Parts: sequence; structure tokens; C-alpha cells
Amino acid sequence: MTRYDLIIIGAGPAGLSAAIEAAKSGLKVIVFDENAKPGGQLFKQIHKFFGSKEHKAKIRGYKIGEDLLKEANDNGVEVVLNATVVGLYLDKEVTVSIEQEIRHYKGDAVIAATGASENMITFEGWTLPGVIGAGAAQTMMNLHSVRPGNKVLMLGSGNVGLVVSYQLLQAGCEVVALVDAAPKVGGYGVHAAKAARCGVPFYLSHTIIKAEGTDRVTGVTIGEVDQDWKIIPGSSKHFEVDTICLAVGLSPMSQLTKMAGCKMKDTPTGYVPECSETGATSVPGIFVAGDVSGIEEASSAMIEGQIAGISAAEYLGFLKKEEQTEKIEVLHKALLSLREGMFAPENRGKTIEKTEEGIDISKSLLTKGYVSESELERFPGVTRRKGVHPVIECTQNIPCNPCQDACPRKCIKIGSKITALPALDEERDCSGCGLCVSACSGQAIFLVDEDFEPGYAAITLPYEFLPLPEPGDKGAAFDRSGAKVCRAEIVEVKSKKVYDHTSLLTMKVPADMAMKARFFRRQEAEE
Repeated sequence: MTRYDLIIIGAGPAGLSAAIEAAKSGLKVIVFDENAKPGGQLFKQIHKFFGSKEHKAKIRGYKIGEDLLKEANDNGVEVVLNATVVGLYLDKEVTVSIEQEIRHYKGDAVIAATGASENMITFEGWTLPGVIGAGAAQTMMNLHSVRPGNKVLMLGSGNVGLVVSYQLLQAGCEVVALVDAAPKVGGYGVHAAKAARCGVPFYLSHTIIKAEGTDRVTGVTIGEVDQDWKIIPGSSKHFEVDTICLAVGLSPMSQLTKMAGCKMKDTPTGYVPECSETGATSVPGIFVAGDVSGIEEASSAMIEGQIAGISAAEYLGFLKKEEQTEKIEVLHKALLSLREGMFAPENRGKTIEKTEEGIDISKSLLTKGYVSESELERFPGVTRRKGVHPVIECTQNIPCNPCQDACPRKCIKIGSKITALPALDEERDCSGCGLCVSACSGQAIFLVDEDFEPGYAAITLPYEFLPLPEPGDKGAAFDRSGAKVCRAEIVEVKSKKVYDHTSLLTMKVPADMAMKARFFRRQEAEE
């Protein structure tokens, strides 16, 4: 039996973060992961993270994964892949299946960072090839460069469903519909808006009736549901698709903690081990971090991992109690800032009528995926003035402030509370540098020049599709709902390293379209 100071189960964001903190304190650490590559979900996440600098905001998930792996390696962490932990016992003995052999390890402490698994739902035809989970679609696209299908229907409007829908579009798929049985969009509005302006229709209060096909998916029928979640007769709608993607939630993979004898509890996010704010379970020396203790975003998982790593170091005597308390106090503050705003844990299932600033929530955003033009100007980031200026279509209190940090002239104000709605400083002039546009994790910022040319306005928008248009390309401009509203011409394309793979397109449109046009397609794409 091989002995380590600390055994960590799971090499995802929580596990790697825990390993780094523990190793920095001098522990001999080994991490087991059942996958062929470390990093967990991070390497599938090609979008930019939310939060602030301390949460790695505006950095793409795969880059965060690369940085964590390098830091773990630099600190002497041993990572064993293709290693499935099949047993975790009360005395902190761990049994691992490696190369068809069961090996035994003993840890003075153990951190379970096993993450979560995708939920599935059943309906007629749900076992047909072509019905896949959203995580599987991400794996195919972002890890293996394989398109999951050509015409896709997405079920689920939480952040996973919204983000993966957009990534399906980036991969060249057609997303024919985004469906959810709930009456309102479940994820961040900025994620929904990205999909909506690309033309994806939202069907809220709808669910799948059946998948069609004999040896594979060839179509799908959905229907509207009433308040009792029953299908309303005569409400069925048919779509020709070859793929049905399910994003219907995650369940914590807590089996090992239960096996070890940890006290367990049922929560709204699943069956999880009871744990303290330090990640300690009811079994001394066994800690948890990340989704295994409750479903949250990867940013939260990394902080929880740091806390668990520090706590394990203190438990084993590598850190003084005062040092643990001091470090965890800082981390808890960062963690709590991610748990504020409309999407805070205590707000799950609640209907929020107003923002923290007292502004009425956009009803159109919740039911259609985009803010209507009549609702838009009530929000502080949306103003009209002469010359180039940002229009910030961020209308929900989500934890995110990269735009404030990105602006070199301090035109954008959020303040110390990162869930506050961004506002514009009327006394400061925009330089048109576009750093706020590229930095926005939700792609919700546009630069507008209503006096670009006589009779024309210019709109600079974030663009993450290939191939890139070129100056002089003509095509169509689309509004927030994905409807074609006018002809447009590209006048400038910027792709700088500082923009981190978010190109900036500037398109010329008729002046009366300045506050409407929000997406561009080239002429050949329209024909």
C-alpha cells in the first residue's frame, strides 16, 4: 500500500486547485482522475469566465485549465490519469483501478472533488442514436473537433443549455429551437441574448413529446405544458433534426463520500455530504470541494478547492490554525461575491421582479431570450450620445465586472459590488478602443457611433465565428431577436491578441438602425 499526505479524487477545477494549495504548504499530494486528460470540464469551456480578476474573469476555461495544470506540476503534484477510484473507506484507504489492476493507497487526508454527472430525462425515442447530453456535445466539439450533428434541438435553458447552444452555432450547427418546460429562461440573460440574436427561437413552457426515427433521430415533436406540467392538447410542434441535446441539470457524484461513511443530506442541487465552510465532512480527514458538495459554477469550485486544500494542510499540521483562518477568510469573501445577485442560491426557484437597483426586470428576456427595444433604455448601461460610445445590454445582477477594469478611460462604472449593473460615466469620453467589447464575458457590449456618416451609423460588435468577414463585405444586420432588419457593410475588423479570440466587427447600417442592429451575416450566408 502506497502512502501520501493527501489523496485527491478528481483532477477538475476543484481538485487541481486543492492540490496546488496543499502542495504549496508542503504536503505530498497525489490526484487520481478517471479520464485520459486532466482538467475536468475546463478544457471544454471555450467561453470567457464571469466574476472579477480574483475569479479569473474574462479568461477562457481551457486557458484556466492549462494554468492550473502548470501550477500543479510546478509544485510537485502527482496526477494519475485513467485511474478510477472504486473505493473510499473510513480509514482513508483508497482503492484505484489502474490498467485493469486494483491498487491500494492510504492518505492521511482525502479530498473528494468528484464533480457531477449529467441528468437525463426519458421520453418516447430517448434511446435513439442522436439523443446526447450537452456535456457530450461539448466534448465532441471542443475536445475532438467533431460536430455533434447538423440540425440540433436543445432542451434546457440553464447556463449549460445556453452556452452549449451558442457553441453549437460556432461549430457550424443549426440550432432549430431552444426548449424548456419552465416558463422563463433559467440561465444568464446575456447567454440567452447571444443565441437569440443568432436566430435561435426559444420555446418556454414546452417539452419533448417524442424523438422520431428508427435507427437514429430524424425529427422531434415538442408540446406546450400547462401549470401542472401536462402537455396541452393540440400544442405539438414538429422539427426535423438529427440531434437532440439535453441540458437538464447535473447531479453530484457523491457515491464515494457515502461509502466512506460521511453524513449525507438531500438538497435542491442533489444528494451531498454534509460539510463545514472549510470543506470538512463528518469523517475527520475527509474533505469535499466543487460540485460533489452542491452544483455551482467552475469559479466557485476552484475557490472551494483552495479552501479544502488549505484545510487539509491545517488538519495535518502543515499550517497553523491562524494561517488557515486568515487565508480562508479571504477566499470566503471571494466565494460569497459569486453567490450574490439574482442567481444567488437563496433565489433558486424565486421570481425576481426588480434588479438590485429597483429597475423592472425585462419580461421579454425571460420569455424570449432577448431584451425588447422598449425595455432597453431603462437600464443604466444603455445611453445615446454623440460620437462613439458603449451600449451595455447587461440587465441582470450577475457577478461580473471585467468591463469596468478593461476601460482605460474609466467610462464604465460598476463599483465594489460586482453584481451591480454597469453604468456609464457621462463626464468621460469613449476612445473607441473596444477593450470593453472584447472583455465582456457575456458579449453584451456594443460600440455605437450614430453619426458615422451622413445617414449612417456604425456598430462595433463582438464576433466569435469563423471565417471572419472582411472590410467591404456586404450582408444583413439582425436585431436582438434574430430578425433581419437592414443591409449592412463591414467597415473594419479587429483581431488583436489583447482581445483573446473575440474579434471586433464594425458594420455600417442606416442611422435609424443604430439601436437595433446587433449581429451580422455575410451576403453569401444569406443566399
